[in-house]
Amino acid sequence: MSNPILNDTQAKMKKAIDHTLHEFSTIHTGKANPTMVESVMVEAYGSMMRLKECAAVSTPDARTIAIQPWDKGLTQAIIKGIQTANLGFNPTSDSGVIRIPLPEMSRERRQEFVKVAHRLAEEGRVHVRNLRRDAIEGVKKVKLPEDEAKRVEKDIQTATDKAIAEINQHLAHKEKELTTV
Repeated sequence: MSNPILNDTQAKMKKAIDHTLHEFSTIHTGKANPTMVESVMVEAYGSMMRLKECAAVSTPDARTIAIQPWDKGLTQAIIKGIQTANLGFNPTSDSGVIRIPLPEMSRERRQEFVKVAHRLAEEGRVHVRNLRRDAIEGVKKVKLPEDEAKRVEKDIQTATDKAIAEINQHLAHKEKELTTV
């Protein structure tokens, strides 16, 4: 028999893992990736928009990000948005296309990114643990028979351990990717 609290908790843990993986994808490894700049906020048409909502972002090669604004008038606003996002990039405009050459990463910069990855992984693990705590409190409120409550709590702990192990596995992969020159 499957418990709705357990199912709900597992779904939320999956979302927490997916969010952590998305956060990992924003850490650049020296290879160009559109996700590095897609969430940059740009002032367009009197409001703030994400870059991916007002331009096409691509990677023509491993060291360059190209941004093609859908409206040429947004070129300066996009450049300003990237600079104020403080990502360490220096965008240049070339006939309507904004190019961002990625600098070569120093050892110190790589170690900095490893620390950021560890912080993001810890945030993900804390979120998973909070979901476990909330689920166990939910089981206690439902007042299940004692043996069933213990079984559900054990299943919740198993799901928690699995989610944390998955985050740790992705962290190890990201750390290897960041430290490989």
